[in-house]
Amino acid sequence: MAQAQKISDRMTAIAISVPGGPRVLKPEKRDVPELGQGEILIRVRAAGVNRPDVLQRKGAYPPPAGASDLPGLEVSGEVVALGEGVSRWRVGDEVCALTPGGGYAEYAKVHETNALPLPAGFTFTEAAALPETFFTVWHNVFERGALTKGETFLVHGGSSGIGTTAIQLASAFGAHVLATAGSDEKCAACLKLGADRAINYRNEDFVAATKEATGGRGADLILDMVGGDYVARNYDAAAVDGRIVQIATQGGAIASADFAKLMVKRLTHTGSTLRPRTTEFKAGVAAALEAQVWPLLASRRIAPVMDMIFPLREAWRAHERMEEGEHVGKIVLDVT
Repeated sequence: MAQAQKISDRMTAIAISVPGGPRVLKPEKRDVPELGQGEILIRVRAAGVNRPDVLQRKGAYPPPAGASDLPGLEVSGEVVALGEGVSRWRVGDEVCALTPGGGYAEYAKVHETNALPLPAGFTFTEAAALPETFFTVWHNVFERGALTKGETFLVHGGSSGIGTTAIQLASAFGAHVLATAGSDEKCAACLKLGADRAINYRNEDFVAATKEATGGRGADLILDMVGGDYVARNYDAAAVDGRIVQIATQGGAIASADFAKLMVKRLTHTGSTLRPRTTEFKAGVAAALEAQVWPLLASRRIAPVMDMIFPLREAWRAHERMEEGEHVGKIVLDVT
């Protein structure tokens, strides 16, 4: 290490003892991660909880090669050690970071380019709610999805961490926003965040509601984390030359679709996952976020929606909360 504070050799981490339900998340002692070229060590103060963590706990989403086997894709805290070649950060800097794994622990390592400064005035728990959702939304909505001012954007799961972030960002950049959610209370939360129309999918047809809200045109961009039978319905809800970006398949990864609609409407259906992407790719997203989005966070024009905060040792409760499906916004672990 090129520079370091005095830190212990061991740390408390939350490991997946065996694949299974929330109670398989167990505290254990681990070695503090050793740093490689260009990496920083973060004393974790808070860690975000995300759907991929739940999938990994169940054995359905293994970490990429070389990544920690511990869950946790986003953290905030202080830089306590620098690997060789680190140029941007100094020991003591407060950062939040996107990690390929290992966030449910007292210490986590990350390449320096995948870390960002805490936005002015943000707490560690707020900052831990930023990286995974903001990286995901920025790339899939604005880079891959190419959303522009004045277009109509439909986001499914509008009250989720991804959804609440997508609503705020799309609205801030001048799009007309439609969001689906599973209760009137969640729909109200979407409207409060800037959605122009919130659709309760339990008692409304989102295709009909989207057409009604757009004068029959449909949505220019759809962000979908459901898959399954939503694929065909998204084709119906999309405008001519519309784009659909798939970021999860909670309703099933296998679907039937009418490709004649895709051809006639000249649709683009694409998708991506974030965790396996290269450090260099994530660095590019981080740079775009710092330039385009961090000023909005610093001014509180946008902010993460916080649901509940749990102590690190009670990570299992955070997973229960996520699987209950009643949360609005982000669930975070307090590691202090």
